[in-house]
Amino acid sequence: MTDVPRELGWDDEISKDSPDFVVLPEGDYDFEVIEFERARHPGSDKLPPCNKAIVHIKIEGEEGISNIRHQLFLHTITEGLLADFFKGIGQRKKGEKISMNWNRVVGATGRARVGIREWEGKQYNEIKKFYEPEEPQKGFQAGRF
Repeated sequence: MTDVPRELGWDDEISKDSPDFVVLPEGDYDFEVIEFERARHPGSDKLPPCNKAIVHIKIEGEEGISNIRHQLFLHTITEGLLADFFKGIGQRKKGEKISMNWNRVVGATGRARVGIREWEGKQYNEIKKFYEPEEPQKGFQAGRF
């Protein structure tokens, strides 16, 4: 049998285990956005119904790879969190007014503070903070006189 991806039939045999789920220790990590989904938040006690973006963030640590599903709510109540995300992927500078360019989100990279959250007895990684990219150092540049 080959490893070419294909549809499985209802009665096919299966044998592959799912990859191990990794929870990284709390800390600062480089990340890459690997997927983006548009969705709708139905509303809650704290936030009325609104659009939301679900970004899938890949982080590689010494323990393995963690994929974090991070929700961004498109509402003025959470505008600061949206601004921090776009600042973290280098699409916005502090205090700058921008139009959110969702077409440039997948493949974007940055650095974030990762924490651990417990829900229903299991631990998961979550993004606590996105860091603004550091400005390139001015001064010496190789090959320039």
